Formats: sequence, C-alpha cells, structure tokens
Amino acid sequence: MINCNPETVSTDYDTANRLYFEPLTVEDVLAIYEKEKPEGVIVQFGGQTPLNIAGELAAEGVNILGTSPETIDLAEDRDRFRKMMEKLGIPEPKSGMASTFEEALEIAGRIGYPLIVRPSYVLGGRGMEIVYDEDMLRRYLARAVEVTPERPILIDKFLENAIESETDAISDGSDVFLPAVMEHIELAGIHSGDSACVIPPISIPARHLDTLSEYTRRIALELGVVGLMNIQYAIADDVVYILEANPRASRTVPLVSKVCNISMARIATRLMLGKKLPELNLKSKPIPHFGVKEAVFPFNMFPEVDPVLGPEMRSTGEVLGLADSFGLAFYKAEEAASQTLPVSGTVLITVSDMDKKGIVEVARAFTALGFKVRATQGTADFLASRGIPTEPILKMHEGRPNITDAIKNKEIQLVINTPSGRLSQHDDSYIRKTAIKYKIPYITTAAAAVAASKGIAAIQRGHGQVKSVQQYHREIG
Repeated sequence: MINCNPETVSTDYDTANRLYFEPLTVEDVLAIYEKEKPEGVIVQFGGQTPLNIAGELAAEGVNILGTSPETIDLAEDRDRFRKMMEKLGIPEPKSGMASTFEEALEIAGRIGYPLIVRPSYVLGGRGMEIVYDEDMLRRYLARAVEVTPERPILIDKFLENAIESETDAISDGSDVFLPAVMEHIELAGIHSGDSACVIPPISIPARHLDTLSEYTRRIALELGVVGLMNIQYAIADDVVYILEANPRASRTVPLVSKVCNISMARIATRLMLGKKLPELNLKSKPIPHFGVKEAVFPFNMFPEVDPVLGPEMRSTGEVLGLADSFGLAFYKAEEAASQTLPVSGTVLITVSDMDKKGIVEVARAFTALGFKVRATQGTADFLASRGIPTEPILKMHEGRPNITDAIKNKEIQLVINTPSGRLSQHDDSYIRKTAIKYKIPYITTAAAAVAASKGIAAIQRGHGQVKSVQQYHREIG
C-alpha cells in the first residue's frame, strides 16, 4: 500500500504486508513498482489522485488491475460522457464547457439560471459555485482562474429543490451488484462529502429506486467497470438525472459495507483478480434498520469562518449512526459528530424568504415536541400567520437584547438558520458563528431541520435497545 497521508497511515500498517509512506506521483509509484514487481496495481481505492495518474502508469507498462485507464478517462471527459448518456437514454442536466468569457455568457443564456459553475478537473468541489444571475456569473468569471481552452469552465443547469441520491455498485464487467441506494438529507447543491445521507432511502418512491438501479447497471456495463463504482443522481420534477459517475471507491463504501454487512472492498479486489460475480453468490437483501452518515466539520477551530454548506467540500471526516428508526439513527449520527440535539428548550428559527414555506412543518413539529419557538421578525410574522405561537427576537443590527445575547445566555438550545446570502443586505453569518462559539447545535438547511425534529421525537420516546453491529447484521438474514 502506498499512502502519504499521516492521518490514515496509522490505520494502514496492519492492512497491507508493506506500507510505503510516499507521495502518489508517477515517479514514486514507478520506483516502488520496479522494486516490488507486483502482479499489478489497484488505483480505485485511493480517491481521485491515483485515477489521475493511472493513464501515465499504464503508458509506462504498469498493469492496472480492474477498470481500465481508458474507462477512467471516459468518465472524466465530460463531452464523451455526455454522448454516452445520450446513447443510453439517461437524462443529464443541461451543460456546456466554456473556454472564453463570451462563451460562458452564451452557454448561460442558452441553459438558463440558476447554474452550477466550476473549473474542470477539480478535487473536492474546489472553486465550485451556484450562480443565480448574470451579475454573479460575471463576478465568478472575473475571480476564477484564467479561462482558457486548456482550463475551461464547466457550466451545468442547477436543479433546484432536487433530492440527491447516490449508488455504490460492484461490477465484474458483465454483471453488476448494487448493495444499496443512499438518499442525501440535504437537497442537491451541497457537496456529497458534506451532506448527511441515509440507507435505505426514506422518501424516494419505489419507481425511482428501480430507475436508479437500472441506470447504475447500464452505466457500469457500458463503461466496462471491473471493481467499484459510485454514481450521483438528482431527482427533480419526477425525473432522475445523472450528475456524475466515478469508476472508483467513494467515501461511502465503508458505510454501505457496515450498514449492509457486505465487504465491498474485498469483493471488488477478488473481481479485479479475475473472479466473476455469480461465483460469489451475492444476494440483495432488504435492510431492516437505518444507517445515517453525518459529516464532521472543523468549524470550531476556525471561529471566523462561516459554517454554511455549499458545493465546495468542507468536512474533515464522517460518522455513522445505526438504529431501528430513521429518527434515532439521525440523532445518534448528530451526537457522534458533536452536534447533540436538545430534547427540550427553545429553538431559534430564522430563515430566508425562499425557505419560509418549508419551515412551517419544522416549526409545527418542534412546537408539538414541547419546544418554545423564537424567530426573527419576518419569520415570526410568517409563522404566526400560520397559527404557530412564536416569540420574536431582534437581529444584531436591530438593538438589544438580540440573538447573540440569547445564545450567550444559554436561552437558546438549537439554532435553525438558512442563509439569506445575496438577497440580504445584512450579513447573518454571525448567528452561525455565535452558535459554534457557544457550542449550541445549529442547522443550516430546511431538510436537516425536518430530520432533526424526527430525531428529537425518537429520543423523547426512548433510546431503544443498544445493539452490537453483529446483531444488526444477523437481522439482515
């Protein structure tokens, strides 16, 4: 195993017979290859970096096990991938690639706002942004690294209010096994590494689950994937769209393996070494429990950073909550991520105009759970007009005592604040920063607020029975 990440090397020494603490560059890998003379090299377990050098390694005579470098390149090449999706009849959000400023404006005019824009070949969503109008696009292009034919900008239609979902599949090139479909709790637009997700899905209709399985099977076979593959989808207006396909292990493989009791990495390795899926006798079984992945963020170390989520990845780790109900699994995941949800007290709700409609059921749920609701004037008026008892609270620029004072004085136990962003003349990031400073759990999306209310309801009913992972696995059958 070659790994130069000091954080994970400590866990690798007993996984491999030999561990090389070297950078993942063509030169270093070739030097180790010469010394060890292995049967071949597996590149699909190391994220994006090994994929980027797979082609060069193959050109130097290295035997790449599993998915071929040609397939890896096809999945990375937006143009070739789009043509393949058209051939397979799989919908993709409208997109374009701009290598000049004028081209970018022309593509934006053709596709229509909102857009998601990013430099090509980026890791972790760096430099990616959601753009709502031409002014924002001009500002982005002025700020972005020089747009040239060698470094184009990718422009995609942003699907608003879409449910994001992903699948991790195992393929032998002629057959595909899909252990689970994951549903993201935050809507599309939040980087998949930052968004919480649940296995099995809780709100995706059965017909869409069938479509997700079928699309995953078609893509894996068409690409000729051998080993692991991760595909991300968005469901908007009753249509399943593909966002991207990665012919490699994703960060969700350990979670799917643990929730579904299936060693995905081990099975994928056996397939890369020549085994076929029918020989392994894998069966898809219904999962009788829920697993919720939650991201862990470093915001408490960076008090001046606004902890708002978007297309650029900001998490530094993840945790898993397992339970017999979705609510309890979500509560456990939040607790593990150091965001323990309160079971009583006062919840502060302050949301942007576009999130007001979705927050009504959240406010109702918290009222029913015995919480007192406090809200900023606009949100308070909106909730009061829907018959929800609310106590108004001042924003920082409106006088005192205000939100910051209430959080400092421990009068608020949970903060639900969706950012106003470009629509607001006053910066509301101080609310989120104050919550972090005083260790008050905070939520920045309406979807996560709904999940939190379910989690608190579950914990109020009782913790349920503590079970070992092995017991959860036995129940799968």
